[in-house]
Amino acid sequence: MQGEDADAAANAGADEGPRTPEFSDAATRYTLGLLVVVYVFNFVDRSILAILQESIKADLGLSDSQLGWLQGFAFAFLYSTLGIPIARWADRSARSRIIALAILVWSGMTALTGFARNFAEIFLARVGVGVGEAGCSPPAHSLISDYFPPERRATALAIYSLGIPIGSAIGTFAGGWINELFDWRTAFLVVGLPGVLLALLVRLTLREPTRGYWEAQAKKRSESQPRESVGAVLRHMIGLRSFLHLAFAGSVHAFYGYGAAAFVPSFFIRVHELKTGELGTWLAGISITTGALGTFMGGYLSDRLARTDARWYAWVPALSTAVGIPFAFLFYLWPDGRVALMLYALPAVLGGMYLGPTFAMTQALAPPHMRAMASAVLLFILNMIGMGLGPMAVGMLSDFLAPRFGIESIRWSLLIIVVGCAGWSVIHYLLAGRTLRADLGRTAD
Repeated sequence: MQGEDADAAANAGADEGPRTPEFSDAATRYTLGLLVVVYVFNFVDRSILAILQESIKADLGLSDSQLGWLQGFAFAFLYSTLGIPIARWADRSARSRIIALAILVWSGMTALTGFARNFAEIFLARVGVGVGEAGCSPPAHSLISDYFPPERRATALAIYSLGIPIGSAIGTFAGGWINELFDWRTAFLVVGLPGVLLALLVRLTLREPTRGYWEAQAKKRSESQPRESVGAVLRHMIGLRSFLHLAFAGSVHAFYGYGAAAFVPSFFIRVHELKTGELGTWLAGISITTGALGTFMGGYLSDRLARTDARWYAWVPALSTAVGIPFAFLFYLWPDGRVALMLYALPAVLGGMYLGPTFAMTQALAPPHMRAMASAVLLFILNMIGMGLGPMAVGMLSDFLAPRFGIESIRWSLLIIVVGCAGWSVIHYLLAGRTLRADLGRTAD
């Protein structure tokens, strides 16, 4: 009975808040579609480095550890830390303007990456990309939560998260072929400059909804009242055990996910001797089909199954991550490169299923006036551990194993980190499920 009460409380916002959508279906779909395009550009500019890094390594004389720093800490540190003050700004100000400014910054810094002459310059350019991209997801998550009622948010956030596989696909495909036909510097210029036009489109057409529109709390709190401090938001979120486990599960998942994404292209180029154009086509096809399907299905299945038990928001990512572990062994150990790429299709489906439910539960566990900040807290934990350390760990372990395994060191580095961290992530998702319903009830009250 207690679980049923908690589940009902979790959906109380939808029952007590306004029942009529603030915008038409067409306007809502346009907004979500535009935010998906923004996130696609975000990940094109973020992920293109992976397919280009073997050429960059040869041109600038870099080590795997340095490549790990470029894919990890250089991008993640300011991306994660600036997310919190930007999210506080987004909880007070027009979120659409913040997103437009962010696009302009990260697109410009991506284009400038093409002019880097050494490790220090390309490091600083990646820092700049991270600064710009810090202004994307926290305000976008908050906007989506005000456009969609609670029972549709995981699906909406999963659709938004399709920007990850689609953007990664475009980045690997375009980067691989531009690099092969021209060079890696041209690739950065070609993908960076169109973002200026997207920033203008967002600034002119993205509409601001009423903050907290679907929740009862919106009736009790005026926009003119001061927002909660960063400390208050942290105390609220950290006080929820389910959020701590969700955040840590997501960050460990991101640790091996970003680590693999950073070095899988290098794995195929070194071990299986594929060229960047062909490899980019393969990886793009996998990402935009099975990767996108998994990202959407994670949110969709969570919303469907959670109608009977909210704990499915934790169980869906736990199960999908666990099922992917045996396929990681097949993928990394298979001797033929093209067969290995086909085996990669199923892990690509399962790998993105954690995104929608993890983001949706963070929004559900936070009151409306804390949502952008709560998203920034989650992304800070997820990105500092996952994006910041994952690629660095893979690169450093590869350098450590190189004296014994030679070019095969990247294979064993990836396998050790992916399998070990996937199992660790599953444990924390299961632990999150133990207190999720109670914590949702506390937030609703």
